[in-house]
Amino acid sequence: MRVRLKGDAICTLFLLVALCSLLYSQLEHLVPVGNKEPTQKKPSVTPKILSDPRAPWRLMPAEATVPRPQVTPIVRRTEVANDRVQTTTPSPLTDSAFNFKRYLLDKDNRNFNLLINQPKKCRKTPGGPFLLIAIKSVVEDFDRREIVRKTWGREGLVNGEQIQRVFLLGTPKNRTVLATWETLIHQESQTYRDILLWDFMDTFFNLTLKEIHFLNWAAEFCHNVKFIFKGDADVFVNVENIVDFLERHDPTEDLFVGDIIYNARPIRVRKSKYYIPETMYGLSIYPAYAGGGGFLLSSRTMRKLSRACREVELFPIDDVFLGMCLQRINLKPILHEGFKTFGIVKPSAAPHLQTFDPCFYKDLMVVHSLKVAEIWLMWNLLHSPHLSCTQKKQVKKPFQWKKKAQITQATPLR
Repeated sequence: MRVRLKGDAICTLFLLVALCSLLYSQLEHLVPVGNKEPTQKKPSVTPKILSDPRAPWRLMPAEATVPRPQVTPIVRRTEVANDRVQTTTPSPLTDSAFNFKRYLLDKDNRNFNLLINQPKKCRKTPGGPFLLIAIKSVVEDFDRREIVRKTWGREGLVNGEQIQRVFLLGTPKNRTVLATWETLIHQESQTYRDILLWDFMDTFFNLTLKEIHFLNWAAEFCHNVKFIFKGDADVFVNVENIVDFLERHDPTEDLFVGDIIYNARPIRVRKSKYYIPETMYGLSIYPAYAGGGGFLLSSRTMRKLSRACREVELFPIDDVFLGMCLQRINLKPILHEGFKTFGIVKPSAAPHLQTFDPCFYKDLMVVHSLKVAEIWLMWNLLHSPHLSCTQKKQVKKPFQWKKKAQITQATPLR
């Protein structure tokens, strides 16, 4: 009896060992060798972005191209005379849509083909036009271009002075949405003869390219113009007031007038549309610059700026970049109260009044951020024979306008 029990125990023990061996062998197949211990997940590597050979400086929003890496190397420049690259420092993850690595790699590419030109635009008038209106636009905003053509951007005589007009465009960011854009824009150009189209992608951070290419175009094809107004398509412009102002100035002298922003600080908040890291701009204050809604310059200043743009390192915010070019030619821009590129602020002495009143606009030059219908309505109200304003100056004298702070964040409107 004892011998039989001992044999049963040995058999049971043997079966248990065999079962454990079988289970262990199955686990060996499930868990690869070298990965038995849990490890921290490594960050994924972003594939290299290849530029379009026709447009090597096109800036693509990060979320529209490839997955955003967890760590992006950013080139750090030290303040030395030769401005050589000294070190590379990893930058923290940013939510900004701007690809800074791509920008630093491609920032020296600034020459793009002119796909649609208007070489005879400034030859229509003997001696050249008095004022050239240049409006930043995008291909898909046909309605904004059309309302500008029918209101304040009309070509012809204003107060006896000849006015001409061009729209400044790049290629669409999303070509699949507007598959027939090339046919449409060429047809529009043939109809109105006012389209300038360059072969770079039309993005917010490529507006600097639009700035330098227009100045180069004006210096080559419109060198005989007296003055230039450059602005956005969503502004209302009182061209009569602008002509009246410019008739008191000499186009052969320097002139740069607008809503000038002083002592603006670079925005270091990564989620901001205007975020600029210290590695890209290390100073604490931007040079004085004009709000991009609209500004005036003389022919002489245009030629100087076109040369300065070739010497100043490209910067992704076009308003600030032009301020850097003004600093390069040692020209101080002039602040004019008639330029409201941040819109009209309701006067503190009369908070009950509506700011969308033609008498507010009557003595202004530029007001930013108007919808298409508002531009059309204000134009017709101002040119109505029934318009009656009790005060000649509705902006400067009756009310105390709120003044801007001496030090502001650099947030140009778009």
